[in-house]
Amino acid sequence: MNKVITFGEIMLRLSTPGYQRFLQSTNLNATFGGGEANVAVSLANYGIPTEFITRLPENDIAAWCISDLRKYNVGTQSIIRGGDRVGIYFLETGAVARASKVIYDRADSSIAGIQPGMINWREIFKDAQWFHWTGITPALSQGAADACLEAIQIANEMGVTVSCDLNYRKNLWKYGQTAAGIMPALVEGCDIILGNEEDAEKVFGIQPEGFDVSQTGGEVRASEFESVCQQLQTRFPRAKKVIITLRGSINANHNTWGGCLFSDGRLYSSQRYDITHIVDRVGGGDSFMGGLIYGLITYPADDQKALDFAVAASALKHTIYGDYNLVTVAEVEQLMKGDGSGRVSR
Repeated sequence: MNKVITFGEIMLRLSTPGYQRFLQSTNLNATFGGGEANVAVSLANYGIPTEFITRLPENDIAAWCISDLRKYNVGTQSIIRGGDRVGIYFLETGAVARASKVIYDRADSSIAGIQPGMINWREIFKDAQWFHWTGITPALSQGAADACLEAIQIANEMGVTVSCDLNYRKNLWKYGQTAAGIMPALVEGCDIILGNEEDAEKVFGIQPEGFDVSQTGGEVRASEFESVCQQLQTRFPRAKKVIITLRGSINANHNTWGGCLFSDGRLYSSQRYDITHIVDRVGGGDSFMGGLIYGLITYPADDQKALDFAVAASALKHTIYGDYNLVTVAEVEQLMKGDGSGRVSR
């Protein structure tokens, strides 16, 4: 089976224990995470060969990071080295009415200094079937945006399927460009587009009629986003499928979760999961994307099953601490069949 290639930044994640606030905590838990690396870990857990591409410095923190990825069977041999630091993000996990908080310390990280020509994409894509990137990467620097565009164009030339997660992060666009100015040229080369209920509006000004994404009240209906999918496909005609994740936020620990997929003029909707005791929602969208890529590769003629796998996989991620979704295909399929009892497996 040919590889899935993902490209982006992986960071050291420093999080307060439990639900402690930064001001309370006397120690921080250290793990790693980042959108595209999270997708690679999910796929590796499902038995899909993966390769994560990034730029890391020559130091012990980077070596630790690479070792962590290898532990989960993610390919790291094409990671390039250079620059001075691994980016960091700090996480304070919210509870009930108090939202989670993320503080980035990733300025001048190694990947922010990447430039086109540094990565041999033609060599990497020789044994690849899929390339995935997110809107986080082009937000880091002009060089990262240009390198991402270079990868997309070469993947298009070589017949590699390209997917993107729009993943808008307003706090990252600080180098003089905007998502609206940079993203269209990149998304034009994508076969699969994923976004959440806000991304299309924040990046492209596309929104569902009569729906306020900031006031979900715990309920987000798939039918309200069919027009968003249609508008995205009209603007980016290469895209064969447009997928929207649907999160209804009741509070920080209690969300509803589902998704919809638009393909060939038809809207597919998933069941909705009521996630009442969230352990860690960071990486939830990435776990959805990992599940979706697996589903579209494994069930190429069944968009409904691919969508259902993605939603179930991501629902399970909300029960796992850390960025990575450490579940198996069998566990996802069990939940898809309706077994969410959580009974002890003996």
